[in-house]
Amino acid sequence: MANSMARVKELLALNLKTLRKKSGLSQEKLAEITDLSTQSISDIEGSRTWVSDKTLERLANAFNVDIYQLFIPLEENNVNNQDMIFYNRLMKLRAVMKEDLDKRLDQFYLSEKPFFQ
Repeated sequence: MANSMARVKELLALNLKTLRKKSGLSQEKLAEITDLSTQSISDIEGSRTWVSDKTLERLANAFNVDIYQLFIPLEENNVNNQDMIFYNRLMKLRAVMKEDLDKRLDQFYLSEKPFFQ
């Protein structure tokens, strides 16, 4: 169990470092974005510490990914800046579409008027 936990920590560390570099962020800038300390970012990237659920959420939000995606192996050679730009645009579009859908559903459930007119 301990060995597999170490591998998970290493995978998170590698993915975090890869995403940060591909996004052109320093550890200091990522710390600022996530409201974490630079030392915390360094410790996570160095596999020296584990993270709370809240920290995972902050890190995932910083890269516009779902938390589980921080634990999927990234092939560093297959992730280039153009891919990251495209991916980030898709994630922003996804967020806008989700927000629009949520708003439409709220309108539908909160009004007696037909939704699709």
